[in-house]
Amino acid sequence: MDPAVEAVIVTIVVIFLFLALCAALVLVTVALRRPSAVLLGVAGGLIALSFLVVTVLPYDVPLLFGAVLALLGLALAVLGGNPFARWVLSAAEGGRTTEGTRGGILVELMADDAKSHEEEILRGGTTIGYLERASVALGILAGFPAVIAVVVALKGIGRFTELATPAARERFIVGTLASMLWACTVAGTVWLALR
Repeated sequence: MDPAVEAVIVTIVVIFLFLALCAALVLVTVALRRPSAVLLGVAGGLIALSFLVVTVLPYDVPLLFGAVLALLGLALAVLGGNPFARWVLSAAEGGRTTEGTRGGILVELMADDAKSHEEEILRGGTTIGYLERASVALGILAGFPAVIAVVVALKGIGRFTELATPAARERFIVGTLASMLWACTVAGTVWLALR
């Protein structure tokens, strides 16, 4: 193929990826306050379309543009996982779980005297989620996807004592899987563009 034609096609692909990732980032940023299925669906659709484009087209993105796409993809992976995971958790729980004042969830625990009381567990999940998605996305972009196993192991060990109730276990598993699915999809799409 003519190098000039190839350069034009690569430029169009880079511009498309840049605009699609920017639009998805704007949508998930708007959804940060209150997860919306419509906003997250459109953002997810843009990511899926970008994934198809980088999978089908045999062109590699130049290094400078790749760095810009990598930073944009990292931001989208980290920020977008929050509303996506919260939306998935809300759908999975059907609104049954009450959130606590310190970012955790309230669960009913039985005391030694057979009286039940509510306790807030899984605090700090938002911050942990941001760190987990950043680690996973950076690992994938750096070509070290095995970091996913390290993150899951660290998170499981750190939360082990709080997973005594079924509600906590379910929230932990569903939230972690949703969060990592988002981060892996976005980072994998950008990685494919850079290959």
